[in-house]
Amino acid sequence: MTLRGWRCVAAGLVLAAGSPALGQRGDGRGVRHEALAPCDELHDRGKAVEAAACYRGVLQVYDPAAQAEAYWMLGDLKAANDRFREAIKLEPDDPDLRVRWGYLYIDSHQQAEAANLFQEALALDENHVPAQLGMAAVLASRFEGKAVELAQEALERKPEQAEGYLLLGRMALEEGDLATAREQLEKGLEQALELGLAPLEAYALLASLEMLEGERDNRWVDKALAYNARYGQVYAEQAHFYVITRRYREATERLRKAVTVAPSLWQAHAELGVNLMREGLDDEGRRHLEIAYDGDPYSAKTVNTLRLLDTYDQFDTFEDRNPGPHTDVRAVFRLDKDESQLLLPYVRELTSRAIDEFTRKYGFELKSPVRVELYPNHDDFAVRTMAMPGIGLLGVTFGYVVAMDSPSGREPGGFHWGTTLWHELAHVFTLESTDHLIPRWYSEGISMYEEWMADVRWGEPVGPEYVEAVRKRELLPVVKLDRGFIRPKHAGQVAISYMQAGFVCKFIAQRWGEGKLVELLRGFAVEVPTGANIEAVLDISPEDFDEQFDEYMRDALGPALDGLPRWRRNLKAALEHAREGDWDGAVEPAEAAKAAYPQHVGSGSAYVLLANAHDKAGNREAAVAELQEYERRRGRQPETLKKLAGWLEEAGRDAEAVYTYDGLIYNWPLDEELHARLGDLHLESGRADLARREFEAVLAMDPLDRAAAEYNLARAYVKIGDLASARLHVLQALERAPTFGPALQLLLQVTQ
Repeated sequence: MTLRGWRCVAAGLVLAAGSPALGQRGDGRGVRHEALAPCDELHDRGKAVEAAACYRGVLQVYDPAAQAEAYWMLGDLKAANDRFREAIKLEPDDPDLRVRWGYLYIDSHQQAEAANLFQEALALDENHVPAQLGMAAVLASRFEGKAVELAQEALERKPEQAEGYLLLGRMALEEGDLATAREQLEKGLEQALELGLAPLEAYALLASLEMLEGERDNRWVDKALAYNARYGQVYAEQAHFYVITRRYREATERLRKAVTVAPSLWQAHAELGVNLMREGLDDEGRRHLEIAYDGDPYSAKTVNTLRLLDTYDQFDTFEDRNPGPHTDVRAVFRLDKDESQLLLPYVRELTSRAIDEFTRKYGFELKSPVRVELYPNHDDFAVRTMAMPGIGLLGVTFGYVVAMDSPSGREPGGFHWGTTLWHELAHVFTLESTDHLIPRWYSEGISMYEEWMADVRWGEPVGPEYVEAVRKRELLPVVKLDRGFIRPKHAGQVAISYMQAGFVCKFIAQRWGEGKLVELLRGFAVEVPTGANIEAVLDISPEDFDEQFDEYMRDALGPALDGLPRWRRNLKAALEHAREGDWDGAVEPAEAAKAAYPQHVGSGSAYVLLANAHDKAGNREAAVAELQEYERRRGRQPETLKKLAGWLEEAGRDAEAVYTYDGLIYNWPLDEELHARLGDLHLESGRADLARREFEAVLAMDPLDRAAAEYNLARAYVKIGDLASARLHVLQALERAPTFGPALQLLLQVTQ
């Protein structure tokens, strides 16, 4: 089917027939009509035909709320939606009706609308436990920290329930806190049995718990299937916990079981399709996504992923083979046709360098080729990553598959694509060498550390939020650092946790040696917990490690630790002087801002202000020094760095200009002038092959002056000694500009 064949998901409630999810009922999810109880028993036992007949009988009950529930369980969600609307008109002050309607929205993939209904229920009754739990479920699905607090409040108000315990158990499982998960899930199961509720959700979560403890097919799977032989959700739940721990191959195996047991479990087909794509199995993934679409054509996740697959004919695919006698493929690149010729040489070179570096450092030989995909449309990348647009990630690694934004997917300076690719390729090695058992914090920490080690200009600079977190001693203990990634307590905690994890790895490498990073990796590969692994490898308790890390961070941040108020005050003053054109007046506060927080290279950087002030005063040398420090500290605005390179050229400092221009390629390569200037500098210094690469990049950008670009490429081929290629390109230059004098002279030279 073509791109146009997949329906767009419209705004509002758009619902489709499908197999309703089990476990959407219960004491904690709102009161339902008693006529539904015998039908629910049949449904929960997997007696689909008998249950359907029973629910059709409930449609004869003159109660819109009961009819809504019956239509829902029969798969007619549109009719269910209409009946809920009618029921609320009759009973506008009933919070349970809004809670039940909210769960219908959850079942139709619309969490935001569900949250609105739960909030409306809480407006009617601020202590309404099912509404609190519904809101907690929505927040938990977004991995927001407040979900735990809401669920705990609901349990305090009403301890005799199953829902709250199961929700807390689920969240503890997602955080890797297996002891807490067991405690909560066992309480949830006990309550479900006491209240006469179907224990299927409790069985599925306990099955997932014991799977994470090492038992894939365990007693809880058996109990669930004995209760309902068609309960494929027990396997789908296990797959969910494998996916969030990045164990995609195991998730695929569980999802295959889920759709075998329950062929109409459309969400499992969709998850299986997405997961197969994560493993590079696009054709098989498409088959399952099409099955999911046929059963539930209004799942945005399914539709978006199918639309993405339809765009793949707009991409080129290239292979990179091992050098020497063994020419096995070691990397595959998927790049958009419009930019593949420009980006391929740089992506290929960087990938090859990373594979060589990480193979040596971590002692692990890749078992499959790495696949690198760059998406010029950020929403396409977002769909590839999470099957939904709108996420803020830059790159992601699924084992041997790396997907990321192309440089053109962001504004100039929006991200450093070279850093991102290097970061993700490090993940390939940390994930695969540990069979994906590495904790998230350590995998991210190694990747952050490797960014900084790759190039002094690479990696993330230290932002003020991280400085504040260190100052206030708000960093997480190392044994709990995963929580900062999985269920952050505030909006900035994920970014802070990335930075902390990177600095933890840097601290270890500097204090104990880089080899200890590899030893820790091997410990995680055999499932040694973080605390025990640190104690065994570094011979220090986690508590002492945290204390020493805090001291290390305070030394590393230096004046910034207490300097942020002075930095803000002085930077504001410097910017005000600059806006008024008073560059002399800007110097003193800019110097003070730089001294207070020397790591800052973001918007309004003191280094850039000082460079401009010195340049206005005629002191170009001082201006260059400021911008070189800005560059060294990971400043990334392309225009600022291009200005630096130009100043260096004017000063005759060509080698330094090449260094800056070359760094810009991994920041913003879509600059024709950048490649042309770098090509000229390479040619002048005798690096003809590098000059050829840059002039080919100019041609790949379809320049307005194509004759000059062809001529420059011909010059590079002359220096290389490839006169046939030189003649070809000089002739192409003359075809566009027959009187182009330098090209005519070069043709004569080549011919002679």
